[in-house]
Formats: sequence, structure tokens, C-alpha cells
Amino acid sequence: MKLLQNANIFLLVLTGLSITGLIYFFFTITTTTTTTTTTSTRYKEQRFCLKITKDHEENSQLLSPQGLSYKQPIVVSPDGNPVTLTPWLAPIVWEGTFDPTLIDSIYRQKNITIATAVFAVGKYTRFLKVFLESAEENYFVGFRVHYYVFTDQPEQVPAVKLGEKHYLTVMKVSSSNRWQDISLGRMARLEKLIESQLENEADYIFSLDVDSKFYGHWGVESLGRLVGVIHPGFYQTPREHFTYERRPESQAFIPHAEGDYYYGGAVIGGLLKDVHQLAKTCREQLDIDKSKSIEAVWQEESHLNKYFLYNKPSKVLSPEYLWQDQIPHKDRVKLLRFSQIIKNYADIRPN
Repeated sequence: MKLLQNANIFLLVLTGLSITGLIYFFFTITTTTTTTTTTSTRYKEQRFCLKITKDHEENSQLLSPQGLSYKQPIVVSPDGNPVTLTPWLAPIVWEGTFDPTLIDSIYRQKNITIATAVFAVGKYTRFLKVFLESAEENYFVGFRVHYYVFTDQPEQVPAVKLGEKHYLTVMKVSSSNRWQDISLGRMARLEKLIESQLENEADYIFSLDVDSKFYGHWGVESLGRLVGVIHPGFYQTPREHFTYERRPESQAFIPHAEGDYYYGGAVIGGLLKDVHQLAKTCREQLDIDKSKSIEAVWQEESHLNKYFLYNKPSKVLSPEYLWQDQIPHKDRVKLLRFSQIIKNYADIRPN
């Protein structure tokens, strides 16, 4: 009888130990699974957050509030040295700030295409030959470039020998009796070109004035999300003397106390989506002005300056990338890259 009692006690203890072991086993599995799941979730969340942050840094606009008071940025320091960074930390590209061999080797691996819009309407077709020939010697040499020439006289587009991976398409447009209308229509045509043709054909786009000539290297150092060029006539001028649109009734209005640089409308560039947003916004503002019978003092250039003031460029090109032949450049810029040709406006403009 005592032996049977001892056996029952033994079985009871063994059962208790088994149940305890099972409870511990399931607890361990549950804890491990929960920990693994939590760790995995946290890892995925971390990677997701890093991706969002990276996309935000690369693609976000640099928006500035209107009416903000701050000191005007300078382009050349008091000791005569070029300034190479804007106050919002965008590079200002000068000769000596980049290594063309290094940067070209980096961008060649990206297999990029640069669309280039050129407007040659009326007598401005006479500048196409010099523009294209000098571009073929200096402009994105070795990279894929597609010129889009907007003209009312396709037969006047010269047969210029293009380099490897360089192409040209003629875009027929109507002529005009006012040079201002030609200028006013460029944003709309740029907007439409990007929407209708370039989505799968290019990565970057530049809009360049045809009455200009390339004198030196212009390459991938000029590429950025949104790119503007500092006008050579105002790069050492107080902002209150900039020829901004000063009438409050215009959509291009900029108060005297505001302004960074005066940007030249002869050069606009960047990623397709960013230049499209710029062109679309400026075209909409131009349409509003037109509905009120207002024309900004320098047409699309005035609206461009308004856009760049509150949508900061991610890269700024120095006056090396937009000079004027009538202005002596020695002791002012180290390398003349792109310059507007001396011309008789009374002869080439219809009004």
C-alpha cells in the first residue's frame, strides 16, 4: 500500500514538472517569435524611414517664405575671390571648384541624356549656326544631347555636323510681330515639350538663348535638380537696383527689400520634373498678368526671378556660364564659357 502511494506521488511530481516544462517551452517560443517579429518590424520601419528621408532630401523643393528679411548674398567677396556657396548651401559653380575629369567619369556611368531647348524665331535664325557649331565643341562633349530647335523657319536651320550621341529635332512654331510675345511664349513651349515628348527621352533639360556662343567647357558640373545662372550685369549690384518687376499688381512682383541674385533668363536648367514645375508656374503667372493686361518689365525673366526667389535653385552657375560679349571679361571671370553675342536689336527684332 505504501509502495503504491509513493508511486502515485512520483507520477504527480513528474506530471507537474512536465506541465512546467511545456509552459516554459511555449513561453520561450512566444517570446522569441515576438522579439524576432519586433526586431524585423523595427528593421523594416528603419529602412522605410531612411528611404523616405533620402527621397525627401534629393527631391524636396527649397521653399522660402515671402517677406523674409535677410542680408543680400554676395557673389564676389571683398578681397575679390568668388563666393562658392549660397546662404542655403547650394553650390555656385566657378572654374576651379570642380575636377572635370572626375565629375565626367562619375556621370558617364549614369547614361544620362540632356535635352536642350533653343528658340530661333524670325531673324534670330541667323545665330543658329554659331550657337550649334560652338556647342558641338564645348557643350556636354561625350554625353548624349538632344537639341530641340523651335523656329518659324525650319528651312533656315543650318546643317551642322553633330558629334557622337548628339541629335537635333526641329519644332515648328508660329512667328510673331512682337519680340516680347516670342519671349512670353517660351515658358508655355518648354512646359509642353516636357509633357509631350521628353518623359522617356531625357533626364535633364536646359533652355538656352540662341543669340549666344560657347567659348569654353560646359559639362556635367552644371547639372542639378534646379539650376539658375547669375546675370553678368548685376552680379555686384545691390538688390534694390535689380530690374525686378516692382509693380504689386503683377504676379512677378518682388519688393525692394527682397532678393538673392538677379538670374538671367538665357539659361534655365535642371531635372525634367523641376523645370516643368518652374515653366508651368511661370506660364500660369504670365496668363494671370495677361488677363489683367499687365506685362512684366522683362517678360518671362521677371517671372523666373520671382520663382527662384521663393523656390531656391539647388545649384547656381556663376557669370562664366552667361556673359555678354560687350563686357570685358579679363580680371572678372577666369574662364568665359557662354556669352551673348553683340547684335543690333533694331535689326533683328520685329518691333
